[in-house]
Amino acid sequence: MKLHLSAPSNTLFTSNIKITGSKSESNRLLLLQALFPSITIKNLSNSDDAEVMQKGLQISNGVVDIHHAGTAMRFLTAYFASQPGKEVTLTGSQRMTERPIKVLVEALKALGADITYVKNDGYPPIKIKGQKLVEHKVSLPADISSQYISALLLIAPGLENGLELELVGKITSVPYIKMTLGLLSQIGVESSFEGNTIRVFPKDAITPKTLVVESDWSSASYFYSIAALSEVGSEIELSAYKKDSLQGDSVLSEIYKSFGVESEFKENQVVLKKVRSEISEPIEIDLSNAPDIAQTIAVTCFGLGVGCHLTGLHTLKIKETDRLEALKTELTKLGATISVTDKCLSLSASETINSEIAIDTYNDHRMAMAFAPLALKTSLFVNDAEVVSKSYPDFWNDMEALKIKVGK
Repeated sequence: MKLHLSAPSNTLFTSNIKITGSKSESNRLLLLQALFPSITIKNLSNSDDAEVMQKGLQISNGVVDIHHAGTAMRFLTAYFASQPGKEVTLTGSQRMTERPIKVLVEALKALGADITYVKNDGYPPIKIKGQKLVEHKVSLPADISSQYISALLLIAPGLENGLELELVGKITSVPYIKMTLGLLSQIGVESSFEGNTIRVFPKDAITPKTLVVESDWSSASYFYSIAALSEVGSEIELSAYKKDSLQGDSVLSEIYKSFGVESEFKENQVVLKKVRSEISEPIEIDLSNAPDIAQTIAVTCFGLGVGCHLTGLHTLKIKETDRLEALKTELTKLGATISVTDKCLSLSASETINSEIAIDTYNDHRMAMAFAPLALKTSLFVNDAEVVSKSYPDFWNDMEALKIKVGK
């Protein structure tokens, strides 16, 4: 599906948008619910990723196809490895078979797991025969994707001896690790995080508990971008959000102050207010703890005609696509001067934006959504726009609620 986007007649916004539950929190809680069925979840994400996670957890034997869902691949690998009697082959899309899984598999094997590669060593598909994992000490490189780390932490309370995880090197994804430990704490699981060592203690059962998933901060990023590109005086109200969020991407509320956007928290909502148009250049941000918002920030800077230097982006190479190269290609088509390495991005200030350009999305939901706010500055096309369903199925409807013109 190819969509044509163009600006509303008035870019002074006053809108209220309700966003579905966080994909990151939802998938963590779904795994914990599989271990402890007394958990009830509310405001669950309606994303494709959460849906395939739910379906995967219901399978005991056979093939589990998680399509493009990287989180589900990592979490389900750990889950099935720790479930005696379950035997599955875990696979996904062509891109998923190119995304490495070896670090997690080796860690699980060290704990006693039975996992073999079906085709290429180190990559899905993988065959898993569930085992009772009795070993409890393992180490991982500290600078890998936090999903590998969280996968182990989430199964830890269900292990006979819990888990002692040593992270070797400099830790780069602390907020996502703390999110996982925070959710474990909410269901009564004890843990500690001291230096580079994380301990999670075993738990036989938990008392019945209802947990409400906070809305997704990654999804909020696109509205921060819209607010930044809109007229001074614009207000966009988003729900349901809280100031003391477990999500690393909540750093948006601080980052977007640089773009003249203030955040006001009230009850379960955050109000984005465009309060000034002057921007101090250049924008320099280390996104080691929130790499998923890099695309949004880069596009915001381009739309405002300001330069930026974004670092801490080493995990973006192995996402749904190589996000750094994809950003470079698509922003260049729009007229940007941009350079990338394997861990950073540099964008020069520019005064013009090419119009009627078709943005390719590379099977990556964030590419589609990150570029959509540029409709406030120029008309453009988004190819394969349905890819947004991976994390935010209602995205285009919410764009239309802001009067952005969305047509086929």
